[in-house]
Amino acid sequence: MKKISLLLFAAILLFAFKGNEKNERLELNSEKQTQQLKRYEVKSGIIIYETKTNGKVMGSTIVGSGDEKVYFKDWGAVELIEETSTETTTTKLFGKKSVDTNNSHSMTKLDNGETAVVDFKNKKIYMNRDMAMDMASMFNGGNAGDAGKSMAEGMGGEIVGKEKFLGYSCEIMEMMGSKQWIYKGVTLKIEMTLAGITTTKTATSAKFDVNVPNKYFELPDFTVVKQEGFTNNQDFEKEMEDMKDEMEVLKKMSYEEWKKLATENDEEMRNMSDKELREMYDMMQAMLKMQK
Repeated sequence: MKKISLLLFAAILLFAFKGNEKNERLELNSEKQTQQLKRYEVKSGIIIYETKTNGKVMGSTIVGSGDEKVYFKDWGAVELIEETSTETTTTKLFGKKSVDTNNSHSMTKLDNGETAVVDFKNKKIYMNRDMAMDMASMFNGGNAGDAGKSMAEGMGGEIVGKEKFLGYSCEIMEMMGSKQWIYKGVTLKIEMTLAGITTTKTATSAKFDVNVPNKYFELPDFTVVKQEGFTNNQDFEKEMEDMKDEMEVLKKMSYEEWKKLATENDEEMRNMSDKELREMYDMMQAMLKMQK
């Protein structure tokens, strides 16, 4: 049932993509199941950000600052983000004052569908797969940027104008209490207020379509821990090739045939109503028929 569940997820994700007319060009390459993942409209980049946090919550004052470095190539299919920050919480209660300072250092690398999260404290690297990136590689021409924009608009995001930032013409999007300056899919500035805490992340320098040396994508020499369900990119490619044949079989299945297969070894699906299963089947068939 693992692959069947993945197919269902793919169908649901495709349904979300369909909301924007621009994305109705969904396609599946018949010769290769996965495609070049494209997260941004620029091929490579080096961006340096500064972050600031300020606000009050339940009698505590929070002040923080930090910096973030972002390196990407291959249209964002390969990206490394490293962040260091300091946050100080000052609390006054019953005439007493306490100050707590927290320092953090994080690093995350995306290599197509493989995700590595570095734990500097315990000197470990946790490997996992990014399901959304995998689905974008399989469908929508590999264009995750268009899909992300469509989903943001579906959640109430709205482009409210354009403005130059660091010399780049950015779209300004407002969504759920945040304001973002976006250049060709890359966010250069964000302002957000949540529960009384205002956070800003502002690019102080940004260079695009430049050579980004491999050394910027190197991870520390820590112990690698593969999370449950992790599959490397090579094995994932093989799974997708196998799944291609299964998709063709699913296209030809009647509802009753699919229902029997889907509920045979899946308790959660057995507990779904016939209406819910029918809706899932119809959605899956609609998405599968959109493949070329």
